Formats: sequence, structure tokens, C-alpha cells
Amino acid sequence: MKRAERLHAISEMLRRSGSRGVTAERLSREFAVSVRTIKRDIAALERGGGAVWSRPGPGGGYGLAPGASLPPVNLSPAQAVALMTAVAAARDAPYADLATAGVRKIVAVLDPRTRERAESLADRVWVNTPAQPTRAIRSALEEAMAEQRVVRLRYTAGSGVTTTRDVEPVLFACTNGRWYLVGWCRLRDAMRWFAVARVTRASVTRAPCTGHTVAEVGAPPADAAPVHGRAE
Repeated sequence: MKRAERLHAISEMLRRSGSRGVTAERLSREFAVSVRTIKRDIAALERGGGAVWSRPGPGGGYGLAPGASLPPVNLSPAQAVALMTAVAAARDAPYADLATAGVRKIVAVLDPRTRERAESLADRVWVNTPAQPTRAIRSALEEAMAEQRVVRLRYTAGSGVTTTRDVEPVLFACTNGRWYLVGWCRLRDAMRWFAVARVTRASVTRAPCTGHTVAEVGAPPADAAPVHGRAE
């Protein structure tokens, strides 16, 4: 990890630690550098205007002063391209349009040299994505999930049978490269998985969901996890 990337990662770790702070020893283990190097990095953050506090003694460490904020965007070219790649490779994912718009905003406010290097590197990453559901279908599914309202689906099963059913959305799941809407099907009175690619029409109703939870879907596979990225 280059020093600039490590400084940014340390800043993020200090921000997440809140009032607890993080010890130099823990930072040293996390980034595989010496405690002396960590202390030099902390000093560099302070010189750069970071509101870093330090607390000596047992239980001490480093953190960010309450209310302090870091520069909103401080990415390396590789990190910027990582975001572009992840979004480009998942055009059929829920909220993909919003993610694309968000990445464009991030790239737009990078410093000119970083942006130029990121765009040059991005030219070296190609993505070919399969056909996607229509924007209207995806928008309806996303709205129903966010607002927790019943969505009316016209759905063609693998057998070729097409039905119309009201579904209470519980979660989106991606498995084997395919996206599914998982929800309580009022037609079957049970939890069901609907391949998004097989939804031919979707409309959000006024009816609120009745409170079915993620726990009812069951435990995710060992290699699956929510996208928030927080450790359990």
C-alpha cells in the first residue's frame, strides 16, 4: 500500500473509531508497518489539517475530534477505478443508476492529476454486461423496497407460466450472477425468490408491507453478506 493510500485508510479508521480511538499498536498491525511509521503518518495527517486527538496511557490512542470532517474525496487513481469497475460490472444491480451517478460525482471532484490518471487507467478496464430489465421495472422494484410497499409483478416462471402477483419485498440477492427479488408472495402465501430478469412488468401499489423480515428468508450462505461491509 502506498503511503498516500495508507494515510487515507488511517484517516477513515480514526473516523470510524469515534470516541474510542485507536492505538498506534493496532494501526501498526492493521497496516503492517512499524509503530514509528504510524506515528509519522499521524503527524502528517495533523500537518495536513486533520483534527487528530491523542490520549496517552492505558486505554489511549488516536482519534478525530468531535465534529471534525475529512476531505470528502481523497482517493487514489486505483481506488477511483475500482469504484468505476464495480459499478460498470453490475448494471443490473439494484440502485445501479444511482451508483453510476454517485461515482461520476466522485470522479468530478478529484484533483485534476488524480482524475486524469484514473481516467487513463479506466481505459484499460473493459466490461460487457448482459441485457438488463427495463428501467421502469428496476425503478419500481427499488422504490417498493426502499418504501416498503407492496409491488405488483407480472412474472414468467422458468416453466413458461406467467402470473400476476402482489409481493412484499424483503431483500435483493445476487447469486450465481443473477439478481433476485426475495419477498412474501401474497398469491402463494409464502416467501419466494423472483429472478429480476423474468419480471415483465412491475408497479408499486399503495399498500404497505406487513412486516416480514430478513430473518424469515433464512441465513445467507457462508460466502454471502450484506453490502454495508461491516464486520458482524
